[in-house]
Amino acid sequence: MRTSVTGVRSELGSILLPRLAMAATKHVHINIAGQQANSLLHDGHAWKDFARTALAGTRRAMRLSRTDGASMLVHASFAFVHAIERGAVLTAPLRSAVDAILECEALALSGSVPACVVRLGYLYGPTSADLLAYRTAFHLGRPYWSGPRKARQYHLHQFDAASALLAAARPLNAGKILYAIDGHAISFTQFMDAFAHRVGRRTPLHLPSCSKLLARVIIREEHMQQTALPMPSATPTPRVTGWKPKFPDYRDGLDQVIRTWGN
Repeated sequence: MRTSVTGVRSELGSILLPRLAMAATKHVHINIAGQQANSLLHDGHAWKDFARTALAGTRRAMRLSRTDGASMLVHASFAFVHAIERGAVLTAPLRSAVDAILECEALALSGSVPACVVRLGYLYGPTSADLLAYRTAFHLGRPYWSGPRKARQYHLHQFDAASALLAAARPLNAGKILYAIDGHAISFTQFMDAFAHRVGRRTPLHLPSCSKLLARVIIREEHMQQTALPMPSATPTPRVTGWKPKFPDYRDGLDQVIRTWGN
């Protein structure tokens, strides 16, 4: 099997690359450019220059898939845009990122190579440098911006993201927008508190909402918008056909991360 990847040097790329040789698909091209921003763990900093880099990565993936003779292009996108399509109101600056995400999707589907879009939940996993940074912060007793407890988001382990992208590489998916998320929509507070407990912080500290102006010194507005953006109660469909997450429960996914780290 021949498989090429745009964005292979990313954290998700390091998970995806070893799995390519084992995948029983024809020559496909997978675009994961921009997925470094698809997380609630980077405090918004990964959104810097996102529109420019994501569009450039999508155009590069389309060009490579065409010149390399790929039978299909699988474009990785962001599941949280489902909330905006269902009527959630989002203002600048995150709105401009959503516009770029949707433009990239439309661009990928408009090319001469058959393509599908896979909208992934917010990524976490053992290769996440930002999750490692949170571990250090919790060891030091530092607070974090948790967002509203009632704002639930979609999450996805990196291993499951890789398997979903490979599973989507089928001709019958051409022209479709598919979803890959785990089985539980939970708030960032619930997710990060569970992680904090696993690294020895029994009572993690949260930055109060009244500290928003001060917190902007180190946390970008996009992150605050993300943590406050609730997803629709109904699970988005269609999902990737024939795919099931190995870690449908985020707690099992976090346990796997801790085991991989060795502590």
